[in-house]
Amino acid sequence: MDLVRILIAILLPPLGVFLQEGLGKHFWINLLLTLLGYIPGIVHAVWIIARR
Repeated sequence: MDLVRILIAILLPPLGVFLQEGLGKHFWINLLLTLLGYIPGIVHAVWIIARR
């Protein structure tokens, strides 16, 4: 399941974080990072998913 979440995180980083953490602070941080730059959003999303 983590592989699917990582693939989703590469395509839509906030969705990947939402599936992992829900609508919490990490989602909003990731949304902000994705709006500021797509690559930081991807890195943050993969980090959130891979740390578990």
